[in-house]
Amino acid sequence: MVISGNTRLIAHLGYPTASFKAPMIYNPWFVDQQVDVKVVPMGVRPEDYAAFIPPLFTMTNIIGALVTMPHKIATCDLVQRLSPTAAIAGACNAIRREADGSLSGDMFDGEGFVLGLRRKGFNPQGTRALVVGSGGVGSAIAASLAAIAASLAAAGVSALTLYDTRPEVAHALAGRLHQHYPQLDITLMQSDPAGHELVVNATPLGMKASDPLPLDVERLAPGAWVGEVVMTQEYTPLLRAAQARQCHIQRGTDMLFEMIPAYLRFFDLPVATPEQLRALAEIRY
Repeated sequence: MVISGNTRLIAHLGYPTASFKAPMIYNPWFVDQQVDVKVVPMGVRPEDYAAFIPPLFTMTNIIGALVTMPHKIATCDLVQRLSPTAAIAGACNAIRREADGSLSGDMFDGEGFVLGLRRKGFNPQGTRALVVGSGGVGSAIAASLAAIAASLAAAGVSALTLYDTRPEVAHALAGRLHQHYPQLDITLMQSDPAGHELVVNATPLGMKASDPLPLDVERLAPGAWVGEVVMTQEYTPLLRAAQARQCHIQRGTDMLFEMIPAYLRFFDLPVATPEQLRALAEIRY
C-alpha cells in the first residue's frame, strides 16, 4: 500500500534502529487489512528524547508510538496517564494520543511474554521464576525485567527471584511488586537458576556474538523453561545452551508476536492473532 496524504503514522521510537523487527510485522498486516497506517522507525538519541516527544505528537496524522530501547523508562515522565502495569514496571512501551491531545502510556512486554509461555503450554500458577536483569535507572532492559516480573506476579507465580547488576533496581522493583502482590515470595540478588521452573534473561547479553552467557546454564534443570528478551537473533547462545540441556525455550520474537495484538487494541486498529501476524510477517535478521 502506497503512502499517501491520508496515511496515519505510528512512530517506532528507539536508538539505534537497526535491530527493529516490529515494522516488518505490523506493516504487512496493515496492507492485508487495507488499513492506511504505517509503522515508521525513528532513531532518537536519549539526550534528544524528552524534547522530541511534544512536537512529534503535534503531528495531525500520528496515532501513537511504539517505544523501545532506551526510552521505555523516560517515557513515563512524558505522558499524562499511565496504566497500572506501566506504573508497576516504571516504564511504558506504547504511547497513544487521545482526542484532547493528551498522551496515555501502557506497557505490554510482560503481557506478551506470559501469553507466549501460556500458548506453549507453561502455566505460571504456583511456579518459581528467576528474572535476571542488568540495567540501572534509565535502562530499557530494567524496564523489561520489571514488566515481566509484574506480569508473572499477576499470573500467579508463587515465588519470584530478582537479580540485577544494580541492586537498587531489584530492591525498588520488589517494593513496587509487594504493594500490589503482598503475598508474593520475593528473593533478591540471587542468579542461580537451580530450583526454578522458569528462567528469564532480561539482560542485553546475547545481542552480540561475543557476549558471555547471562547465567550458569549448567545449573538449569532439564525440563525447565528459559525465556529471552533479546531479538537480534532468533536463537541466542542462552537459548541454544538451554535446548542442549533439554529445556523448553521462548525466543525474544515470540514475546513480540504475542504483545502486538495488545498494541493493536490499544491503538483501536484491526486486531490480529499471533498466527496471522506470523503468516504475513517479513522478518529479516
